[in-house]
Amino acid sequence: MGIAPLKTLSKLAAGALLLAVMPLGAARAEPPRVSQFVLQNGLQVVVVPDHRAPAVTELLCFKVGGVDDPPGVSGLAYFFEHMMFRGTRSLPEDGYAQTIARNGGVDGASATHDYTFFYDRVARDRLRLVMHLEADRMANLDLSDSAVATERDVMLADRRARIGNSPEALTREQAEAALYLSHPYGRPVSGWSDEIRHIGRVEAENFYRRHYAPNNAILVVVGDVTADDVRSAAEAEYGPLSPRELVARADYAQPPRLGATQIAIDSKAAKVPLLLRLYRVQSYAEAAPGRAEALDVLAKLLGGGKASVLYRKLVIERGLATSVDVRYDGYTRDAGEFSIAARPRPGVSLETLARAVDEALAQYARRPPAKAELALAKSQLVAGVAFRRDRPLDLASAYGRALAIGLTVFDVQQWPARIQAVTGEDVRNAAAASFVEKEAVTAYLTPVAR
Repeated sequence: MGIAPLKTLSKLAAGALLLAVMPLGAARAEPPRVSQFVLQNGLQVVVVPDHRAPAVTELLCFKVGGVDDPPGVSGLAYFFEHMMFRGTRSLPEDGYAQTIARNGGVDGASATHDYTFFYDRVARDRLRLVMHLEADRMANLDLSDSAVATERDVMLADRRARIGNSPEALTREQAEAALYLSHPYGRPVSGWSDEIRHIGRVEAENFYRRHYAPNNAILVVVGDVTADDVRSAAEAEYGPLSPRELVARADYAQPPRLGATQIAIDSKAAKVPLLLRLYRVQSYAEAAPGRAEALDVLAKLLGGGKASVLYRKLVIERGLATSVDVRYDGYTRDAGEFSIAARPRPGVSLETLARAVDEALAQYARRPPAKAELALAKSQLVAGVAFRRDRPLDLASAYGRALAIGLTVFDVQQWPARIQAVTGEDVRNAAAASFVEKEAVTAYLTPVAR
């Protein structure tokens, strides 16, 4: 799912402002009524009632991510995604996770280039408990030398396992570094190994104090609650936390690309070849109304399952590929990314597969998609919004990430209607503007004999 920005964004005044946002979209499933308010310390709160089950999901989204890592110390935001579970002075080591588990809940976290979020799902009468735990680790995290060193070593081991041992993950890292040039989106969120080793107590404390504060966070609560329930609990647990002086986020330039880039990687660890094509495109935060939605529709048209265009053309009709995956990542403060990954059938070269992909993309840049294809893609995207209501974490994440990159609750509510409004000509224009050769990076991953 994507969301389009309103170019004039309303700003929430610090204080006890309560705003009920009514959905005006054209989605068949009426979105829930959403309430917002801001605590005196700057914590922004969003409440999405859902009374179908006596449970609640709390998501705490901090407006800090990989772009905020200091030069030479990449991976700090990702480090804190894990470090926040390391313990506090009052609840040391894995006491947080154990407490959630003892109360029948689940927890987790995720970090991106632009934001980091932590979530808990518990019974509704445990909401105050999880708020108390989150407030504790927002203010009292254990950042001793031993705790930092232990987590740094865990992080290095995790990177080796997930990325270092995955030729495809390494290929994507190399391609993204080439795509974004000097912009920090070209650094992996998980950090470069040699820079992760620079993380010590001082670096951790500085990062924590600058970014993990109530006035840099968005709290989203989805479940069997009311706005008054959440306000009372949030004021009791988060309200006593003092705001901090935040470091202004850097406004990075996005250097122009002067030509296409090709990367050839030979790997003894790779089992099958891979073609990876990346384009730097506009995101929801920077695109004109309708452009980002058209990119979401385009991604669904090209690679949204076995009925999609690229799967049909490359896998079924021409027998050139065994799989195709197309993604549009538009939830970013700066440029977004449009990616195509395909694996060739035995005997088909990566160059042949790349030419076939180019031919298919060129068709969409020249003429609009067929009406039936367009209708199917839009209905699939809008249906996903309805299904998301049954997945509270997905629903909470949609609001959290939107607000974290400067969008609004209204944008989230209106997204289905904006998708439905996308025309075939919108898709053609998006393809013509986005599939530009100089904005592309093509990576070829080839297995070689050991």
